[in-house]
Amino acid sequence: MTNDDKNRARIRSSGLTSPPFGAGGAFTLIELIVVIAIIIILAGLILSTVGYVQKKGARSRAETEIAAISAACESYKADNGICPTDSSTTETLRPNVDPEGGNPANFISSGRFLYRQISGDSDGDPSNGIEGKGYFAGALKPNMLNPNPAGPNTYIRDPFGNAYGYSTFESVNPGNANGNNPTFDIWTTCGETAKKSTETFQQYQQRWIKNW
Repeated sequence: MTNDDKNRARIRSSGLTSPPFGAGGAFTLIELIVVIAIIIILAGLILSTVGYVQKKGARSRAETEIAAISAACESYKADNGICPTDSSTTETLRPNVDPEGGNPANFISSGRFLYRQISGDSDGDPSNGIEGKGYFAGALKPNMLNPNPAGPNTYIRDPFGNAYGYSTFESVNPGNANGNNPTFDIWTTCGETAKKSTETFQQYQQRWIKNW
């Protein structure tokens, strides 16, 4: 009997006629747990990256829109001698007052006035068509307006779904610390509605996108 025959006989007598469980390629419980943990970690990394990219894209879009709105206001001023201003809305909104200037809910009235002035839509309802001269370069896209679909009381909304802040407070209160530019202030809080409890209002403003 050869050595190979002896080895085969020894294996048969021991009862090990097939490889033990797991030796043939099956996953053990520990291996499965490790694989699942790796998948969860990778999914978390992907989701956080997607959120960062979306927020960065929204901020870039807000910067572009603020520049376009500012240009529209300057074009309006060239025709009318003054930027869009209203004693009951834009001239009373104070950007540097907490929480007045940091809560987008306070921007809606001045936002509606601004939209009517620079869009040429004097009744504030795009669904009725544009009645006068518009100053915004190109058409205001539906995703830039609230409500969407178009309806009455429209205002320009930022990429975070809120009204842009628009104030001419400084124009009628020159040198007052509650305003900034001598013509108009325009800003977005980038989706936030209030400062954190651990920060000052000025620190909160540092996260905004604004024209001052």
